[in-house]
Amino acid sequence: MRLLLTTSQGGIEDIAGREVASLMERLGVPFRVEEKPLGVEGGRLLLEVGEAYYIDKKGGRKRELSIATYLNENSRLLHRVILEIASERFEGIGEDKPETALKRIKEFVSSLPVERFVKVSESFAVRPFRKGEHKITSVDIARTVGEAIFERLSRFGSPKVNLDHPAVIFRAELIGEVFFLGIDTTGDSSLHKRPWRVYDHPAHLKASIANALIELAEPDGGLFVDPPFCGSGTILIELALRGYNGKIIGVEKYRKHLRGAKMNALSAGVLDKIEFIHGDATKLSQYIESVDFAVSNLPYGLKIGRKSMIPGGLYMDFFSELSKVLEKRGVFITTEKKAIEKAITENGFKIKHHRLIGHGGLMVHTYVIE
Repeated sequence: MRLLLTTSQGGIEDIAGREVASLMERLGVPFRVEEKPLGVEGGRLLLEVGEAYYIDKKGGRKRELSIATYLNENSRLLHRVILEIASERFEGIGEDKPETALKRIKEFVSSLPVERFVKVSESFAVRPFRKGEHKITSVDIARTVGEAIFERLSRFGSPKVNLDHPAVIFRAELIGEVFFLGIDTTGDSSLHKRPWRVYDHPAHLKASIANALIELAEPDGGLFVDPPFCGSGTILIELALRGYNGKIIGVEKYRKHLRGAKMNALSAGVLDKIEFIHGDATKLSQYIESVDFAVSNLPYGLKIGRKSMIPGGLYMDFFSELSKVLEKRGVFITTEKKAIEKAITENGFKIKHHRLIGHGGLMVHTYVIE
């Protein structure tokens, strides 16, 4: 079985790959995880995996376990789990005229045994994704692939199309010259859209990225804090949902967001596991004497709308305070490369790791410091 796994736009594929490997090892099945399948960059992994089984407690019978369902239920870093039907590289498709490009795609899809993946009695829809330079649109791809599938299924009966509430979702992706067709087992709502989120901060962090930052921090049970603005509480809530046994603290300057973070924590069932502090993190040492791990999505103007909304000395003041209390490791994400690097180095910290992570249409700088 081959599964296309999607995650954030880019920058956390290796972390997501390690999570997937850990989950497969737990099942005890043979597997292989590949980053950048067919050379495609930007949040794509390919999982080749053998069959897994479990014992039915009621009947005591051996039954096959759905790997896709298992990943949908247990992954914290993936966005989608797609069962591969086929993939193909279309050389030069970006230069093709629209009618030529769509003809190539339709002929390819028409040759695939899609009837193995959907019953004629089941309704279906095609959800497209396109990235790169092409003379065709995502809508063109959806229409063309839908026509090919409909015509193929018509050999076996009367297919049903339901664009709003399909029983089966075909995922058709064209990224550069690579075309991929599969069954989206996740559904229309991406896994990163957590059901506990009842309050949206205007610059909230995706849960998948929050978990990547937690992995980079490697918290081992020590005191964990999200300053200077914990926002809607994403990092704290995701850590608590992991069953973290250390103390978890969030600091937020604005009461509105603090109330929202508490609402989210209550919705997630972890309000009793997080201490929320209404305060100014540029005075962090007044609230916390010592902290082992600090992880935060720092405020930055490109995300919240106006760069002028960030006080010039905020980063310097915050890292000055952090230097008084941080014992082990900090992980921070921001677009403000010069500002944060200056604040980090001038306050005695060392940058242990740096990477770019795709978030909200931006490639954001991520730092691990000690």
